[in-house]
Amino acid sequence: MRHTSPTGVARTTPLTALSRVPWADMQDSTGSAAAIPLLLNGIAWGDADTARAALDDLRKRICQYGFVTEQATAATVPFLWELAQLPHVTCRVRIIQLLKAIADARQWESTATAYPKLLNRRENPVVWERAARQAVRARRGDLKRLLAEPDTEIAHATTELARALAD
Repeated sequence: MRHTSPTGVARTTPLTALSRVPWADMQDSTGSAAAIPLLLNGIAWGDADTARAALDDLRKRICQYGFVTEQATAATVPFLWELAQLPHVTCRVRIIQLLKAIADARQWESTATAYPKLLNRRENPVVWERAARQAVRARRGDLKRLLAEPDTEIAHATTELARALAD
C-alpha cells in the first residue's frame, strides 16, 4: 500500500505487517487487543493531537504505570520501533520513552519474587514482561540510526533507551 505525502511524493506505507499479527486472539489491559492496529495507524498517520491521543491510549493498554500489562505488549514493540524511525510521525520522542518504559519493566518479576505462586498461573504476567523486554532488545540495532537524528529530543530519549538496554 502506498500513500501520497503532502508533497505529492508516494511513500511506502509503514506497519504493513500489522495484519500478520493475530491481535483479536491477544489481550491488552482492556480485553481484546483488536484495537491496537487502529491505534498504531493513528500514531503513524494522525496529526499531532491524534497521534498523541492514540499513543496515550496504546500506552494504557500495553504498559500502564510501568507495568507490562498483557501479552500484546511484545507484539506491539516492533511496530513502535518502526514508528520511532519515521520522520513524519509527530510523537517519536514519546514512542522512544515508551520503549524505554517497557525495557525497564520488572514489576511482575519483583512481585513474583515475593509471591512465587504468581509464576504458576496460566496467564503469567512475568512471561509477558520478559517477552516484551526481549522484543525491545531485539531491535537495539536501530539505536544507532536514532542516535544520529538531528533532533536533540529524539537523540536524548534514544540515549536514555540505550542506557536501559546496556545492562
